[in-house]
Amino acid sequence: MMLRLATYRKELLRTGHNIIMSSSAHTFVMDDFAMRQFDDPNYTGTRIKFDPSEFEAKVNEFYTSGEATLKDGYAPFCKHLFIPNFCGVKCGYARITADNRSLLQTEYEARSEKELPVLVRFFKTEDVTAPDATHLDIILYSKEQIIKENEAMGNPGKIMSAPWGIISVKGQTKDYELPMQPITMLRNALGRDEGGSGVKLEREKYSESVNFWKEHASFK
Repeated sequence: MMLRLATYRKELLRTGHNIIMSSSAHTFVMDDFAMRQFDDPNYTGTRIKFDPSEFEAKVNEFYTSGEATLKDGYAPFCKHLFIPNFCGVKCGYARITADNRSLLQTEYEARSEKELPVLVRFFKTEDVTAPDATHLDIILYSKEQIIKENEAMGNPGKIMSAPWGIISVKGQTKDYELPMQPITMLRNALGRDEGGSGVKLEREKYSESVNFWKEHASFK
């Protein structure tokens, strides 16, 4: 059965269609955008060594049990769940110090073939030890927003019955939202055609982001 589902998914992706397959009872389902964190060795940020289906089920359990509640994100279509780190995830970032500053690396990176490459800064996991995460920030986009962004990027046909999609997971040491990276805010302001969300840049939030990320870097 699992083999047939995997083959079906690959065929849809080959023909330009994406699909989210999960229990219809789930409020939150895995989006393809978050799957990079499970299967892409070149992903910059929090990597997750856990079965995606089981991960999705566990996130929903935290919500249905009342252990985690929805928190507002940077736009009406974005929400967060902050849950304990149940799967041994490492923190997706580290503080820049005098000892590790020389190990910082940069490169131009695009999250997909249709996005413009942007300059990113990171530590390699083999160079700097990632601290253990205490919490997971589950970032959610509404079904409607995911459909809009997929259509703007030329990927129509997203099959999604749940109201929310898990678009990213951040391992961190706080149980609240940390600033998104400045380049992500700039990409969002560019609009959906360039892989962003279309949310206008807010100077104050951008400054908060710079203040955090000038002292921290992601892992790759």
